[in-house]
Amino acid sequence: MKLIILDRDGVLNQDSDDYVKSVDEWIAIPGSAEAVGRLCRAGYTVAVATNQSGLARGYFSAADLAAMHEKMTALVSAAGGEFAYIAFCPHGPDDQCDCRKPLPGLIHQIERALNTSAAGAWMVGDSIRDLQAGTAAGCRPVLVRTGKGAKSEAKLAATAGLEQTPVYDDLAAFTDALLSS
Repeated sequence: MKLIILDRDGVLNQDSDDYVKSVDEWIAIPGSAEAVGRLCRAGYTVAVATNQSGLARGYFSAADLAAMHEKMTALVSAAGGEFAYIAFCPHGPDDQCDCRKPLPGLIHQIERALNTSAAGAWMVGDSIRDLQAGTAAGCRPVLVRTGKGAKSEAKLAATAGLEQTPVYDDLAAFTDALLSS
């Protein structure tokens, strides 16, 4: 299985420091749904690993999160793709869970759900913690400059194990490079 794991906010949709709290606030990054469609048509299995502490903080409900994921899934489906699995951490930063990135728990959930190993898979994120979660599970990290990625790029050289991480403008650019290699 050729697996690609994507962060959500900042990779698939526009991120917000005030949290993406509703389906109306969930706005796709141009080209992201089409990139997932292209990856799927090229034989990749695509999954999502996303921290959603807004649930624990009371900023939105489980029904709101489900509606956001339904919108995301519908856009990807319309572009000819699908998500094999969407793993999310509903916990806050002080909840001592094992799934909140930078811990690799969400990636392990994906491995169990898809009955595969994530070792060698691509982990595409816009934050250092996304990449750290991926590398902890044996994934190859990729940073995109969308979302918080431009700020994260400045930290790569100073982050152990991430110094050689490839950086792309967005998910579409990563997809172009991957599919042309």
